Amino acid sequence: MGSLLGLAVFVLDIIAIVNCLKSSLSSGKKALWIILILILPLIGMILYFLLGKK
Repeated sequence: MGSLLGLAVFVLDIIAIVNCLKSSLSSGKKALWIILILILPLIGMILYFLLGKK
């Protein structure tokens, strides 16, 4: 069960990173969001979808 949850978080992180790369944010903001998503996978993804998207 834990590996399934880990896989789900991984897939959602990839979706968040791709979404971030396609966004109209500046390059610096994109880099910061991607770093945050990679360092804190679950929290970074949630914060990006709540705060990072316009």
